[in-house]
Amino acid sequence: MKEADTCGASGGKQPLEQRMLELFRDKKGSVISGEELGAALNVSRTAVWKHVKNLMAQGYQIESLPSRGYRFLSAPDVLTSLELTSGLRTKRIGCLITCVPETESTNLLAFRLAESSAREGTVVIAETQTGGKGRLGRHWESPPGVNLYCSIILRPAMQPFRAPQLTFVSAVAVARAIEQVAQLQPKIKWPNDILLNGRKVAGLLNEMSAETDTIHCVILGIGVNINMGSEQFPQDLRHPATSLLIEKGVSVSRVDFTRTLLTALDMLYDDYLCNGFGAIRQEWLSRSTVQGRRVRVSFGKGETEGVVVGVDDDGALLLKRGNSAPERVLAGDVTIM
Repeated sequence: MKEADTCGASGGKQPLEQRMLELFRDKKGSVISGEELGAALNVSRTAVWKHVKNLMAQGYQIESLPSRGYRFLSAPDVLTSLELTSGLRTKRIGCLITCVPETESTNLLAFRLAESSAREGTVVIAETQTGGKGRLGRHWESPPGVNLYCSIILRPAMQPFRAPQLTFVSAVAVARAIEQVAQLQPKIKWPNDILLNGRKVAGLLNEMSAETDTIHCVILGIGVNINMGSEQFPQDLRHPATSLLIEKGVSVSRVDFTRTLLTALDMLYDDYLCNGFGAIRQEWLSRSTVQGRRVRVSFGKGETEGVVVGVDDDGALLLKRGNSAPERVLAGDVTIM
């Protein structure tokens, strides 16, 4: 693992350069004097210039105007903790954000951090993964600099059998973020795919460490194809894939998308802990691409068919066949018939 970039998003004292960025953004492109920045940050004007130069070296466009001050022009679309935490207002998710240039898998890195007592809400983000994981041990293509590969550590005080409900929480959060940032209309395909126009744009891989009646941690793994071009998709994909760039026709800010996703997940997780699974399940069903449809579910060497009539509290798909009671399906690949 390469050196990480880490800082807190909420709670405690904010790093100086993060506070400087927020001051710049509050000015909305207006000039702010070095004296004003120094007073707000409680540092000298010489220190202000030092930190401005450091931000510029990281890719921030800041105009220095002699005898007047500084004007913030733009931020780089790079996933760093400094950029992501600037302006992030969440209760749990993003309490700590660790960004690395490369790792084998963000889920594996998150598990290692969780075993080292990382707090709930810690987010792990990588620019690229050398061994990105999909469901059922499949590989997740992870080209650098274009997508989002992240994992979030949760420590819910609940029975392990309820953990599959958290997949629905993260799926709804991803769908909300796509709607808000890209103005597109995603659908959710059970159990863990987000689709645009029938093609996969995001996938979820949630994993758990638990004992019989105690959850140590749940790792929410989220991969979203944001600015991936069609030429970057492998030819041997099992199912058609797409990206926000392909569907929207223009690139999408990865920083804006990630902040929006973390905010949505924070709100949904808090609602889930306070009010239970009911509202989350209803929103998931309203976005489901399989609800009310006849499907075939393949699992291992077997398969079953039926009309989807919902999901239960365990996250199982409920299939209705004739007049019999709905059949529970806990895993498998779904094909709409």
